[in-house]
Amino acid sequence: MAGKWLNLRWVLSLLCVPLMVETVSGARGPSTETPIGPQFPASGVNQTPMVECRNVCGLNVSDRCDFIRTNPDCHSGGGYLDYLEGIFCHFPPNLLPLAITIYVSWLLYLFLILGVTAAKFFCPNLSAISTTLKLSHNVAGVTFLAFGNGAPDIFSALVAFSDARTAGLALGALFGAGVLVTTVVAGGIAILHPFMAASRPFLRDIIFYMVAVFLTFTALYHGRVNLEWALGYLGLYVFYVVTVVLCTWIYRWQWRRRSLVYSRPDTPEMLSDSEEDRVSSNTNSYDYGDEYRPLFYQETTAQILVLALNPLDYRKWRNKSAYWRALKVFKLPVEFLLLLTVPVVDPDKDDRNWKRPLNCLHLVISPLVLVLTLQSGAYGVYEIGGLLPIWAVVVIAGTALASVTFFATSNSEPPKLHWLFAFLGFLTSALWINVAATEVVNILRSLGVVFRLSNTVLGLTLLAWGNSIGDAFSDFTLARQGYPRMAFSACFGGIIFNILVGVGLGCLLQISRNHMEVKLEPDGLLVWVLAGALGLSLVFSLIVVPLRCFQLSKVYGFCLLLFYLNFLVVALLTEFGVIHLKSV
Repeated sequence: MAGKWLNLRWVLSLLCVPLMVETVSGARGPSTETPIGPQFPASGVNQTPMVECRNVCGLNVSDRCDFIRTNPDCHSGGGYLDYLEGIFCHFPPNLLPLAITIYVSWLLYLFLILGVTAAKFFCPNLSAISTTLKLSHNVAGVTFLAFGNGAPDIFSALVAFSDARTAGLALGALFGAGVLVTTVVAGGIAILHPFMAASRPFLRDIIFYMVAVFLTFTALYHGRVNLEWALGYLGLYVFYVVTVVLCTWIYRWQWRRRSLVYSRPDTPEMLSDSEEDRVSSNTNSYDYGDEYRPLFYQETTAQILVLALNPLDYRKWRNKSAYWRALKVFKLPVEFLLLLTVPVVDPDKDDRNWKRPLNCLHLVISPLVLVLTLQSGAYGVYEIGGLLPIWAVVVIAGTALASVTFFATSNSEPPKLHWLFAFLGFLTSALWINVAATEVVNILRSLGVVFRLSNTVLGLTLLAWGNSIGDAFSDFTLARQGYPRMAFSACFGGIIFNILVGVGLGCLLQISRNHMEVKLEPDGLLVWVLAGALGLSLVFSLIVVPLRCFQLSKVYGFCLLLFYLNFLVVALLTEFGVIHLKSV
């Protein structure tokens, strides 16, 4: 074990600490190695307004902390922790392997947080909202699920478009995320739960996304986005949502006229969306509250609260394996925090998961979580009139509403407006996913700086992977729970939302702030490789899926995964100059 630790330190020293020996010992003369990036003396670090953050590894050890703190390129757009400052300012150079190990461990735990939030809080509330509003799987996928999944991408795009130097990187990240979602996520859904896609929704979604990619490709080719173009992006997304709603309404109307509700075999093509929802809820329902069901019923309010906040089912604990128990121990803090902050509405239960004391507590805590997680709490600490911060106003209002709800309801029967808790739980869980995904992105970016990855490769791989984590967890969870059509619709609905709203709103805010069009500067040929790969993947699905009669099998899923691996290899070889492409 000690030998492996020394080998890890040796590899990291070659990557990020080439001058450590000379600087620390002071016994040798100037280094004969040529470090990557410019050399900055200690007094000159603060004078450098903007240098790529990955050049920090080419500096002397004593200069790296000042460089990280003063260079704007090293500052993250959101999040609660500054991981780069932690590596270069709080860890000695010889403990760099320990810092990397801690960051990777925290990264894995963030993945666990994303999985728990999506499986037990986000998706159940989405299902409840769809049932309450009588939405089809397709409409829910392109609206609520797209909003929840697209939060990291939208925030990343808004931050990137606020600086003209990173606008091209934002497009590269959106293209990279699009390739990832349409291949890896869509292929994973087909592998986990093969199903027959609805023909008209599939063709509609893929054609709209191809139009969105073409608009972005054209804007990138011209190198600018003006006000009309930005408004066109937002208008196209509104038209897309209206088209989805109208198509679903027309389909239901036609099916009612034919009066063929259950007279034919129950296939996805022969059932309307609403009928399929009922069938799915009866045959593939998942009892989200089973893990928290008490051994016997309690009557007092205090006992109901304690049992509702207990994330551990002792009967399952005795019958499960040691691996399950170890994983459960790691999940307990996350599940307790989410139970305390996120309400869950379950339409399959008689009481719809109504827990009077806990739900009243949610009316205070959930809005507080919303204001403290939105933009990393920047809005929550803002003081109104210099007197009270927003978080205090939210607590006061939430306490008053909780008091009224507590005295106007009973423990045994849910109130008529209990369905509103599903919206509150959806927003809260979506922001928890956004917070965790933002931290994941920041950690991945910090690791990219340590290992000297360029901004283009960072946007293509680490940033795209980080921003798509929420999509993957939510969609895979829906597929495993018997909703592959909703998850598949969310693949296209989410990325259509990301590229149209992300580019449109990001450019619109930048234009309104600077009163001039947004300049797009593609970072080399890799952006064109990204656009070409995304278009090729869409053409592949547009041709193959209809030829297979819209049956999405495991073979189709593995083909998409193979396509992404080939694309990733070509993109990396292009970035590092192994493959040379002619300039466009």
